[in-house]
Amino acid sequence: MAFVRTVPEREATGQLKEIYDADVAAMGYVPNYTKAVSLRPAILGAYRKLGAAIRSSMDLRRYELITTAVAAHLRCTY
Repeated sequence: MAFVRTVPEREATGQLKEIYDADVAAMGYVPNYTKAVSLRPAILGAYRKLGAAIRSSMDLRRYELITTAVAAHLRCTY
């Protein structure tokens, strides 16, 4: 049982359906982080812009190393 109420893929409409469809086209599925903000899809756009701004000032390897180090520090297995 989820702790966060989400909009199922079959019930998505408008902007959220476009986001879900784009995720499916790019990854083959809708990831949990997209579903987690499904009640407020505008948040996802802001989140993705923030991520892009952070990544723009460093190469992919450094970004991935930082991401891995932070996840290990937080003991995040996700």
